[in-house]
Amino acid sequence: MYVILFGAPGAGKGTQATILAEKTGLVHITTGELFREAIRQGTELGKQAQPYVEQGRLVPDHLTIGMLLERLAQGDCGGGCLLDGFPRTMEQATALDEALAERGKAIDKVLYIRVPEAELVSRLSGRWTCRQCGTVYHQRLHPPRQEGRCDRCGSELYQREDDKPEPVRQRLEVYWRQTAPLIDYYRAAGKLREVDGNKPVDEVSEELLAALADP
Repeated sequence: MYVILFGAPGAGKGTQATILAEKTGLVHITTGELFREAIRQGTELGKQAQPYVEQGRLVPDHLTIGMLLERLAQGDCGGGCLLDGFPRTMEQATALDEALAERGKAIDKVLYIRVPEAELVSRLSGRWTCRQCGTVYHQRLHPPRQEGRCDRCGSELYQREDDKPEPVRQRLEVYWRQTAPLIDYYRAAGKLREVDGNKPVDEVSEELLAALADP
């Protein structure tokens, strides 16, 4: 089974991807892992992608698709995989479908963790980080024992610029602009399953697993 997991920043996608991979045995593939693996193995595509990764630039779609197909050809993906963070655009989605079709494969399910934007902003903009040891807190979900101070080392907590409400909203705006067409694309194909992500982690996991089992 080939599964895509969608979710806006702050939706809990990373946590749920780890749980799903453990429960189902599907190989969890992220774009970052994809690039690192291809570069580590020294594949031709990995060598071509390496300068982009090292310079922090976007890896071109044709290289990313090629590396993904290389990864899917490895033995541990024989039972399928869980794609996390790819595709991000319509161009990537259609290129992925075409590349898989050439190999007689296709995406089976697309799981979308839906969370209201106000909740996403609250989750993301509530993060505070220790200046000394880097421990991350959340003012609502995981507050420090003493306001403004790290539990581990007692140092001052600060809020990163990209965790402040306005940058968070800008990140979400980019996400919605890129991803909304993808949601419609997979819904039209009958592959989209939406799950309410505004629930406790274990309940979201149960709904995602149920969506995978749904024919």
